[in-house]
Amino acid sequence: QGQLVESGGGLVQAGGSLGLTCKASGIILSTFWSSAKNWYRQTPGKQRELVATITSSGDTNYADSVKGRFTISRDNSRRTIYLQMNSLKPEDTAVYYCNLQGSTDYWGQGTQVTVSS
Repeated sequence: QGQLVESGGGLVQAGGSLGLTCKASGIILSTFWSSAKNWYRQTPGKQRELVATITSSGDTNYADSVKGRFTISRDNSRRTIYLQMNSLKPEDTAVYYCNLQGSTDYWGQGTQVTVSS
C-alpha cells in the first residue's frame, strides 16, 4: 500500500526556519506526478487547516496565515514533497501532515513542529 512519511519537524525559536520533507512510497510515479499535493496542520483544540497546495502543474496556493513565509515544492522523480517554513511564529505550532489528493487520499503520520516564543 502507498504511504507518506513526514520528517523534519522539531523545536525552533520564533523567527527561525524549518524544512519538512514528505517521502512517498508504494505509489507509482504517474500517480504521484498527476496528484495535487498538500500540507495540512492541526493543533489541539483546533480544526485541521490546509496550509499549502501544489498542483500537478506546479501552481501553488497558501493559507493567508502562512503566505510569504512558507514555500511548498516537490520533486516528482524522488516522490518527495517539501515545505520550507521561514519566519516561524508560535501560532505555527502544530502537527504537520502531507497529503496526496486522488480517488484514494494518502496521508502521512504527521510531524510535530513547535515554535517557542
